[in-house]
Amino acid sequence: MSLRVLIVDDEALARSRLRRLLGECTAPAAEVVGEAANATDALQWLGRERFDLALLDIHMPGADGLKLAQVLRSLPDAPRVVFVTAHAQHALQAFEVEAVDYLTKPVRLDRLQAALQKVQRLLPLRPAPEAPDEALVIQERGRTERVPLVEVLYVKAELKYLTVRTAARSYILDGSLNELEDRFGSRFLRVHRNALVARHAVRALEKHHDPEEGDGWALRLQGLDELLAVSRRQLPAVREAIGAA
Repeated sequence: MSLRVLIVDDEALARSRLRRLLGECTAPAAEVVGEAANATDALQWLGRERFDLALLDIHMPGADGLKLAQVLRSLPDAPRVVFVTAHAQHALQAFEVEAVDYLTKPVRLDRLQAALQKVQRLLPLRPAPEAPDEALVIQERGRTERVPLVEVLYVKAELKYLTVRTAARSYILDGSLNELEDRFGSRFLRVHRNALVARHAVRALEKHHDPEEGDGWALRLQGLDELLAVSRRQLPAVREAIGAA
């Protein structure tokens, strides 16, 4: 995830250069959410946005960067501070206000990237944004229903349609098994040329005798009494998936 950055510098050219350098940073990347020319503008930004990092110049009109950093220490959920200045003599004062790093102008890309990495290591882990719930859209008897993928136990090809099985019931779906595998391969495991099984539902691989195919293997799924046949071709992949679960 990108670091959310506030640039505070009274020189427009200096802000522009930092913005350009930040755009070249990776691992972590950085997103410039706000720019301010002085401490007053910076505090206004901090009152309406969340930032991971504030890049502060020291010599600015009004309150300087050191005084602004002291104010930030008292704020809840305050951003980390990295000073960016043309004056090297303030380094000791900078670390007294708990700055993560101290960069001198002109800033080199490698030094800026290293400072971002320090900031990232100090930040608490943020959960990744949740993806929207994925679902299969079933049209049945003039009715449209969304079946969440987390409820699907298997999908099986039956002649010209697909059977979608949940613990509660079965649905009929028009579509292609290969297309579903391409879209949701991380959720489903191919166990047969005509069947996909939800990875989260797999409970056991058992020896099984099928009247048509003879002795073989089958999967036991959570919430179902029926077993689902595993083809000889797919057996190594199924065993590997169960071992990695």
